[in-house]
Amino acid sequence: MPQTDPKGLTAKLRKGELDNIYYIYGQNIPEVDKLTKQIIKAAVGDNEEFALTRLEGRYLDFSELYDMVQMMPMMSEYNCILINDYNCERPRENMAGLRADDITKKLLEAIKDVPPQTVVIFNVTGFEIAIKYDYKAKQNVIRDKNKKLADFAAKHGTAVECPVKTAQDMAKDIASAVSARGGFISINAARELAELCQCDTLTIKNEIDKLCSYAGSKEITSELIGDMVHHESGVTAYNLASAVAASDRKTAFEAMDELMADKDNRGAVLAAITSAFLDMYRVQAARRCGKYADAVKQDFAYYNRGFAIDKLYKGGATMSLERLRKCIKILRDTNIKLNSSGGNEKIVLEQMVTAMLISDDRRRTK
Repeated sequence: MPQTDPKGLTAKLRKGELDNIYYIYGQNIPEVDKLTKQIIKAAVGDNEEFALTRLEGRYLDFSELYDMVQMMPMMSEYNCILINDYNCERPRENMAGLRADDITKKLLEAIKDVPPQTVVIFNVTGFEIAIKYDYKAKQNVIRDKNKKLADFAAKHGTAVECPVKTAQDMAKDIASAVSARGGFISINAARELAELCQCDTLTIKNEIDKLCSYAGSKEITSELIGDMVHHESGVTAYNLASAVAASDRKTAFEAMDELMADKDNRGAVLAAITSAFLDMYRVQAARRCGKYADAVKQDFAYYNRGFAIDKLYKGGATMSLERLRKCIKILRDTNIKLNSSGGNEKIVLEQMVTAMLISDDRRRTK
């Protein structure tokens, strides 16, 4: 079973089908952890203490690894080895005098003949693997040196990518989770919840727990979500950017007040606002070149914020490139000012919003 998705792997494990090599990776780290635990459970059951060996990828001794792979299991049907964060781009902490490809070659030699009683799991949770979308194959492919190990695992076992889900996909999971707890939420409200949480799985889980505890068997409505769910700063920053684009002074300063009340670190506030304006700039530049939303998300790796790009394409990015450049320059100058002076941070940020509002040549405010 070469390349599959998380659902495919889970279905296979439920049937009791276990491969000898796995490579689990992707932007959805909780999903990577979840699948890893499922494989370990299928291989050794409750005997992790005796049958599971955990290794760090950057400290592998390939002679020892070979011996571990060939070992017979203890108190379990399988001998399981978990290798976390082996990076083919930089396999060692100190690469002086070493070539990454040579080190990976030794690794592949050590695992080229995995016996039937051994399960080797590679999972990636501590670094980002470069991904690109292959339009011909209609799937994501690895575009850095880690492709070699992933392809090896796919050939001799299973490779699984765990991408961050879109807001629409997460809405279905949210609806199922709420239903399992005896509640109800519409798909539209569930998608709204996913977007407010910026598709962060842990945040969504916490919010579902809170909403279900409050609503019980009653429907979780959009109104209830608006009242009870914490708005991520990135969402509020987009609201501010949209208000600046519309020269809507009142909404812009309301969003600014919300950001300031929510964050003690003013640098984080500025970073969130800057990120929103950079997104708008990328979308407008892509539009000018005739590019679509999917191309922007792929080129700039918007794995967990793809819904924001979709929204901007539907009409949220209304500023000209010229005005966006002015705003980004104002943001840059504000960052320098915050880092180099002891002025009142709130006043500096409010001055920044004012400067961006009046950067509109039309000079209309509401």
